[in-house]
Amino acid sequence: MRQTRQQDGGTRAVLLDLDGTLSDSRPGIAACFRHTLHELGHDPNAAGDLTWAVGPPIAVSLQRLLAPLGDDRVDLALTIYRERYSTVGIYDCSVYPDVADMLDGLRDAGFAMCIATSKRRDFADRVIDYLGLRDYVRGVYGAEPGGALDRKQDLLAHILAVERFAADACVMLGDRLHDIEAANANAIRSIGALWGYGGREELEAAGAGAIAAAPGEVVTLVTG
Repeated sequence: MRQTRQQDGGTRAVLLDLDGTLSDSRPGIAACFRHTLHELGHDPNAAGDLTWAVGPPIAVSLQRLLAPLGDDRVDLALTIYRERYSTVGIYDCSVYPDVADMLDGLRDAGFAMCIATSKRRDFADRVIDYLGLRDYVRGVYGAEPGGALDRKQDLLAHILAVERFAADACVMLGDRLHDIEAANANAIRSIGALWGYGGREELEAAGAGAIAAAPGEVVTLVTG
């Protein structure tokens, strides 16, 4: 992969969220949440629209989902969810239209790309391979078993350290407030992906440096 070097020797890089930014994973994730509710003895249809639950760390979404039901079995719910997701839900996803062209454009412009997702890293690796995106990315980073790097701001700090990226040479592209807030916490420029699950109001309130309405706008925003 061709990489552009800045005067300080740092590689220019784009950190890419996965769910809601590269991949429309809502069908598989929502189905796994409903399966989890059913296994815990709750009505899976009572949850309504689960778009809000796609993107944040799974334990956070499960806690919010179970709280109105008076159920505090988050650890058990997480086990049920992951068992279902790892065998069925993980493959119920697809690459958003025009994302491949966006990645081609970023690569042609000389940017290194790394996945920065709240999803567990081992799951993210499988998704990247399933979607055929492996050749685009320099590294896949996500949460680790046991809770390490669950916080997105810690994950981005970890990527900067491991890859030796300078924060001011990076851009974070993501669709939820967690992506934007994590970027801001690490002094990384951020772009909100409007085609994902967060929406303009959420992204702007989180302090997104720019908003991309479609993948085709990202290369111009990054290079600009």
